[in-house]
Amino acid sequence: MLRNTVQAFALCAVMATLASCVDANMPTLVPVAWPSDPPLNLPAVAHHICTGDSNFMYRESKKQYELRAGMGRYPIDPAQQEATAIAAAQRQYVTCLSSQGYRIYGR
Repeated sequence: MLRNTVQAFALCAVMATLASCVDANMPTLVPVAWPSDPPLNLPAVAHHICTGDSNFMYRESKKQYELRAGMGRYPIDPAQQEATAIAAAQRQYVTCLSSQGYRIYGR
């Protein structure tokens, strides 16, 4: 009886661990120099850290665009502001992943 309970608990733990590893929005991360220089963090941890950095860069880029528009006294173009912010966030994400020891596969 105890053996079956332990096996069931172990199975549930494995299933919970594997379920938390799947993220549909996470790109495939490939270690750059795996045998000689392993990555700094696990792929899920690196993705989480770099997503936070890129979100901050997105907000900061929007703020900077508004400041530049105010200093230059020209109207804010929402489409240009959004395009600039997205590009800055993508650059930050790729740079952060590179510093973690990964590259994005398939881009």
